[in-house]
Amino acid sequence: MKNLTTKTSTGICEPWALWITGLPGSGKSTIARKVRDKLLNRGISCKILELDEIRRFITPDPRYTEEERDIVYNSLAYMAKLTVEDGKNVIIDATANRMRYREKARDALINFIEAYVKCPIEICMEREGKRDARYSPPEIYKKGLDGESNTVPGINVPYEESNPEIIVDSSKDSAEKCSDIIAEKMIGR
Repeated sequence: MKNLTTKTSTGICEPWALWITGLPGSGKSTIARKVRDKLLNRGISCKILELDEIRRFITPDPRYTEEERDIVYNSLAYMAKLTVEDGKNVIIDATANRMRYREKARDALINFIEAYVKCPIEICMEREGKRDARYSPPEIYKKGLDGESNTVPGINVPYEESNPEIIVDSSKDSAEKCSDIIAEKMIGR
């Protein structure tokens, strides 16, 4: 299997890091897995770093404080950096509600691409209540609205939009179509 890389001005191919970001329940994880599968089907290898899974190792009893998020997102960016430096493409699946988390990764990684999964919070809340959360905490929006948590992106803390290279809208397009758009843009690089 080959790594899809981007040629630099020197003609040397570099592996990439794709950060798929958006509110919880926007469809990031589903889209990330579909993008990976589409790339693998085209012979392009990549690894997904899913923050909710990784968080279980970094902070087994998470509190989701700003300080803890700084540690977790710095660790995630560093893992992605190591993966890319090892010559492997990586997909980062993480909300990263603060722009500074994504910008730190952009600064640390040679070939960084941000894909924003746009989705209104009302739809995210509806989806989040029905989804199989795998590694993420259940009912986060309910906890945020009920006052059980004061750290829920989009409810108690802001989600800061930036200027991503790719934008998909999962409220208008299926996860399949969103993943097609992202995968084709990655292949086109």
